[in-house]
Amino acid sequence: MIFTLTALLCLGLSVGPRTPVQAGTLPKPTIWAEPGSVILWWRPVTIWCQGTLEAQEYRLDKEGSVSPWDRQSPLEPGDKAKFSITYMTEQYAGRYHCYYLIRTGWSEHSDPLELVMTGAYNKPSLSALPSPVVTSGGNVTLQCDSWWGSDRFILTKEGEHQPSWILDSQPDLDGQSQALFTVGPMTPNHRWIFRCYGCNRNYPQVWSKPSDPVELMVSGDSEDQLLHTESGAQSGLTWYLKVLIGVLVAFVLLLSLLLLLLLPIRHRHQGKGKMSAQRRADLQIPAGAADPQPKDGGLQISSSPAVDAQEETLSDAAVKDTQPEEGVQLHHQQGTHDEDNKRVKYAQAAISEAPQDVTYAQLNHLTLRREMTSPSSQSEEPPAEPSVYAALAIH
Repeated sequence: MIFTLTALLCLGLSVGPRTPVQAGTLPKPTIWAEPGSVILWWRPVTIWCQGTLEAQEYRLDKEGSVSPWDRQSPLEPGDKAKFSITYMTEQYAGRYHCYYLIRTGWSEHSDPLELVMTGAYNKPSLSALPSPVVTSGGNVTLQCDSWWGSDRFILTKEGEHQPSWILDSQPDLDGQSQALFTVGPMTPNHRWIFRCYGCNRNYPQVWSKPSDPVELMVSGDSEDQLLHTESGAQSGLTWYLKVLIGVLVAFVLLLSLLLLLLLPIRHRHQGKGKMSAQRRADLQIPAGAADPQPKDGGLQISSSPAVDAQEETLSDAAVKDTQPEEGVQLHHQQGTHDEDNKRVKYAQAAISEAPQDVTYAQLNHLTLRREMTSPSSQSEEPPAEPSVYAALAIH
């Protein structure tokens, strides 16, 4: 009897110090993943395990793999360690636990971490039935469809790290796989944005690409729903007005640019037209220059002293041209017209050379002939002859 008690006492003393460690009395560590537990294919991810400051080593186990899956020394100050995955692939998808070692033994295992890889299959489609607008306190059905034959669907809500709902798929009328998720009751003080994924139940941590997001609108009552509809119409009208104003501004800018390009061309053509009209006006003899008769029956000139020498030269030339030689009769009237035309052409040539300042002089052939003939011939009736004008250019 005494021997039995002694043996039991020794056994208790020997087991006592190790009992807390074997029973898991040390606090279990915390495990998490950054940037999250749902990682797109080929993206990096880091798994963190945090224990106590006395931890000497951290280990990471993956369900279905040889234990330990990885081991790391603690980082300063010593209460946590990190396990890095450079590229996320199917082999890293799974469920993980971590634990740590202190001087007296190992800690308990952490809670499981579900590390999911997405992007393995094409994305499904997500829709709200009957409408994404839901009254407060009501429920809504979200339908997730996939054409590639997914046998399980996962519905996630934005802002939550864990999957919200998981359902096995059901075939629809088109032969596709689908799942109907009932969500509610809805409250207006939350944002309800959902996505769904498809997967194979044999590989629950390998998901498809995410569906397009669906946001549910929660209204308090029918009046709030009407206000929401009016707000949507008002925003649509505002967008239309902005587009219309933008189109008008672009039209005005294009019209202004076109006018700026056409105005110089128009001014250039007007300038050429004015120069051509001015040149024709300078070359044309005034119509009223042949009407007035000279007061003194001789030469009419302007009072400009700058052209006296030219007037005398032209007058002498006119006298020499009209002076008959001794014993020769007067030319016929037709010859006189020819001479007059020559003088007009000569005057026009002088005008074209210097059109800036022109003076017209009237040459009277009758007066010149009277001065050169005898007094007896003055009583005869003078023949009617046209007046000749000479243009004198002033330089």
